[in-house]
Amino acid sequence: MLGAIIGDIVGSVYEHHNIKTKDFELFGEGCRFTDDTVMTCAVCYAVREYKARENVNVIGLFQKRMVELGQLYPDAGYGGKFRQWLANEYRRPYGSFGNGSAMRVSACGMLADSLEEAHNLAVYSAEVSHNHPEGIKGAVAVAEAIYLAKTGKTKDEIREHVSQYYDLNFTLDDIRPTYEFDSSCQGSVPQAIEAFLESEGFEDAIRNAVSIGGDSDTIAAIAGSIAEPFYGIPARLKARAYAYLTPPLRQALGL
Repeated sequence: MLGAIIGDIVGSVYEHHNIKTKDFELFGEGCRFTDDTVMTCAVCYAVREYKARENVNVIGLFQKRMVELGQLYPDAGYGGKFRQWLANEYRRPYGSFGNGSAMRVSACGMLADSLEEAHNLAVYSAEVSHNHPEGIKGAVAVAEAIYLAKTGKTKDEIREHVSQYYDLNFTLDDIRPTYEFDSSCQGSVPQAIEAFLESEGFEDAIRNAVSIGGDSDTIAAIAGSIAEPFYGIPARLKARAYAYLTPPLRQALGL
């Protein structure tokens, strides 16, 4: 899950100040964790509890932990509808296809014991808020890619699998000059996955993601979440990311 968190922190300063290059300071001035990190930690907390207990309402766990951590960090940068969802006593999914479902899903792939479990956990984690088919598809595609990376599949195998969900017939060089901000799953998840697929290492995946512009923190979080099990994370980057996290977020991750 630290892969998603590192991507979020690194990309946080570029979300509204896009750059179109891989040459930038990795943890630049003003970097911080955003809602991507908070919700990644919440999903991780819920999945850890689900795996440790029997006969639990997993959707209820996802909602409980998202609300608890979300309300601890009300200024983390949530979208307007999700902010309302957090504040509403009677929370219902609201048909979102935003990329929030995909940026928070890493634990569903990392902690799953099978591809089927990764798929199901991703669906449940999305459905509490992002229950539009595109919102669910984004979460599922990322969680399954993470699981495949964790279990030793090649990039070609991951690309082939994800291609059942998204057309990946493009390169980052193709889209970099014209790609603009798009917070939908369909407009950012395939780009984030391609950033991983074209990478040569964990840090390179993060740089690829930021370099195309757009919703930089979320695209980098998704790319980093897949790159983590495929490459591992250098110890120096783990240490930098850990230093940004508060005690409740570390606890949610089990750190």
